[in-house]
Amino acid sequence: MELLRFITCGSVDDGKSTLIGRLLYESKLLHADHLAALEADSRRVGTRGGELDFALLVDGLEAEREQGITIDVAYRFFATEARRFIVADTPGHEQYTRNMVTGASTADAAVILLDARKGVLAQTRRHARIVSLLGIRHVAVAVNKLDLLGYSREAFDSVAAGFAEFAAELDFDEITCVPMSATEGVNVVGRGERTPWYDGPTLLRWLETASPPTRREGPSRFLVQWVNRPDATFRGLSGRVLGGTLEKGEAVSLGNRTTTVARIVTMDGDLDEAPDGASVTVVLADDVDASRGDVLGAAGDPPGVARSFQARLVWLHENGLLPGRQYLAKIGARTVGFTATKALRLNEIGVDNVHFDTPVPFETYRTNRDLGSFVVLDRLSNATVGAGMIDFALSPNDVRWRAMTVDKQARIARNGHRPCVVWLTGLSGAGKSTIADLVEKALHAEGRHTFLLDGDNVRHGLNSDLGFTDADRVENVRRIAEVAALMVDAGLIVLVSFISPFRAERALARDLVGEDEFCEVFVDTPLAVAEQRDPKGLYRKARRGELANFTGVDSPYEPPVAPEVRLDTTVLSPQAAAEVVLARLRALGVC
Repeated sequence: MELLRFITCGSVDDGKSTLIGRLLYESKLLHADHLAALEADSRRVGTRGGELDFALLVDGLEAEREQGITIDVAYRFFATEARRFIVADTPGHEQYTRNMVTGASTADAAVILLDARKGVLAQTRRHARIVSLLGIRHVAVAVNKLDLLGYSREAFDSVAAGFAEFAAELDFDEITCVPMSATEGVNVVGRGERTPWYDGPTLLRWLETASPPTRREGPSRFLVQWVNRPDATFRGLSGRVLGGTLEKGEAVSLGNRTTTVARIVTMDGDLDEAPDGASVTVVLADDVDASRGDVLGAAGDPPGVARSFQARLVWLHENGLLPGRQYLAKIGARTVGFTATKALRLNEIGVDNVHFDTPVPFETYRTNRDLGSFVVLDRLSNATVGAGMIDFALSPNDVRWRAMTVDKQARIARNGHRPCVVWLTGLSGAGKSTIADLVEKALHAEGRHTFLLDGDNVRHGLNSDLGFTDADRVENVRRIAEVAALMVDAGLIVLVSFISPFRAERALARDLVGEDEFCEVFVDTPLAVAEQRDPKGLYRKARRGELANFTGVDSPYEPPVAPEVRLDTTVLSPQAAAEVVLARLRALGVC
């Protein structure tokens, strides 16, 4: 039978778990042991005075039972004579929006619950927007708890009209509003005598007749997940068909190479064709270079390739999205560098221009969910912090690196020494600029080619348009990291004296140059000592509230975890500290 995946969502305490429990119960899909456990749990921890509490069938986490809310995504399978179902019961609380996104990402339809007494709430709107954003086009609006309003038709009509007015701006193909009481079972599976004025479908009937998920037609797409080489006689590409039908003998392209499908291999034997969703191993007629993350496409209509896109983003982490900060993105089977241009806070949804650090094969999200979506990861913790859906590419993949006759190695040979970024970080007043100046003076005296990028000096020109918010600090350091990398390419020893408070941006600066071309120097001065020195009077202004977002006072500083050099300026003079840095550079072979 046909399978329909659907999600239940809405604001907290609208009755989602109770509804699913009622669906399972009235559809006669509970075994005797489940019923016995439900009866026992209802007496012990239920909220209905000993009557069956259907929410307990779904709210399996102990914390959920204690708090009466759903935290995790609970998946349940059930079937009727008409259709099979997988339902994802998702949490209603705002802080668990990320779990709701997880449940919606694979759903074909959505049931959005509303408490008839409360109407359309902020979280209802948020969930409806996410449902639309993730490409779900068929929605049932379950106006629940009508029993508490005497099954008032006027109350139902008011809530339904309010949702329809709001949803007019969303991209839904179908919206069906159902008046119901999940606790009493009215219009869940069977019709309720209390709503004679309603002649639409029950919720179960809607689920059984809602338009099924459509098979992705069009040109074939095959995502390579693994190069399969069990021995020297076999080389196949294992992966999944993500659109169309892949056929034996079909002409396919990969980059600028075209070949044909020689075999479609499975554990049960070869196939003549593999439909959308099939996991197979493809053997190509020619020895085409392919690796994980590549996409085979129909030769006459391959997928697009680009690195910059307009995308819709959902931000899922308490640390907001900072423009210019380097993240990672997983798209298809690849993990690539990622940046965005606009800030987003936790649970915010926005349209943004995003950039990957390498071109990727893609489809728009409307065309192909798998090739048009990505998740965003924090570079340091690898935590999932966001999700994105591609609207379109901003430009074709026509910007390429151009090799020059005079390259980095030629400049190094001419200069007579290796280039390096010496990145001094620490609090204001730590002594970074003083130490950097002494180091450059010594290197210059030795005939080394150097340049000093000082935080204050750069803000007079290149970064004069930036303030001191977290987003501005990220962009401040990003620009300097790019400039420093260009100077390394020019063969220089570049001294960078910046507070650079965030580890992520210092990691970016390191990644932009060679593995042995970066030396992080932590000028380690305790806040109390730096504040006592206060050569510019900045700490005093910050303490009086005259200087906002000042590092160490009302803006954080993340000290290095494993710097190449740590300078304790409570015991080292500036000259002695400079000698420590010079000794490290000599050990690295820079000077």
